Amino acid sequence: MQATHDAAGADATGRGSLLRDLVALTKPRITLMVLITTAGGLWLAPGEMTLLAIAATLIGTAAVVSSANALNCWMERDSDKHMARTKRRPLPAGRMEPHVALRFGLALGAFSVPLLALAVNPLTGLLAAIALVSYVWIYTPMKQVSPAALLVGSVPGAMPPLMGWTAATGSLEAPGIVLFGILFLWQLPHFLAIAMFRQGEYTRAGIKVMPAVRGVARTKLHAAMYAGALVPVSLMLVPLGIAGAIYLTVVGLAGVVFAVMCIRGLRIAEQDREASHRWARAVFFASLVYLPLLFAALAIDVAAR
Repeated sequence: MQATHDAAGADATGRGSLLRDLVALTKPRITLMVLITTAGGLWLAPGEMTLLAIAATLIGTAAVVSSANALNCWMERDSDKHMARTKRRPLPAGRMEPHVALRFGLALGAFSVPLLALAVNPLTGLLAAIALVSYVWIYTPMKQVSPAALLVGSVPGAMPPLMGWTAATGSLEAPGIVLFGILFLWQLPHFLAIAMFRQGEYTRAGIKVMPAVRGVARTKLHAAMYAGALVPVSLMLVPLGIAGAIYLTVVGLAGVVFAVMCIRGLRIAEQDREASHRWARAVFFASLVYLPLLFAALAIDVAAR
């Protein structure tokens, strides 16, 4: 009896560990952020949606993002061993066989895209398919070849609010495209900053990031350019009638502050690595404040009208 009880307990523990590792493959924090931005697009878009369509949009989006993340983990299982923030993931840590992650990721993809196409609308399903393919089969292998992979990877990263908009409207419209543009531009200085202070880890993992390939000075210049472009693009929601004075004031000020922080990096000598790393970390944390602040200002503005 005791042996049977112990075996049952071991099985339960094993199933619990497998479930935790499968969840880890989906990168839950990233998936949660994607759901928030998708919900933002849904909420801002005109038109009525049934609860079933809303649920299908959020479930399908979560599943397609989870698929992309799981397949990314499968493809990068060897390079993940060389980075402190990824070496404890299930595959590089040896807690899961690669074929399990592959089947899990493919199953999520096979479920999510048809769900969005059939239960929401074909356009949203198409955008989900584009995001999945571009992230897994273009961006992920391209990271080992060129720092331009960042531009490619920012496309699926910016897709969720546009998918929320198309789920509600069934069409590509200017406000949805602007939401896409905001997320696209925000990601660039955010990830360039990460590449700056984690350059050594990326290099050991064989990932081509801009600081290592094209130099710190060019990386800072690109971060400043993208942060500068983010200011007018983010404010385009005002003339489009989506946002008003509250959003204009808060996001305009936050965007200028963020852009100035990025521009200040140009004054730091390329040889001063310690100062450059401090600047990169400051830009990274500022980016983490900027995006939630933008969506909070947008929500308050819309609710107050």
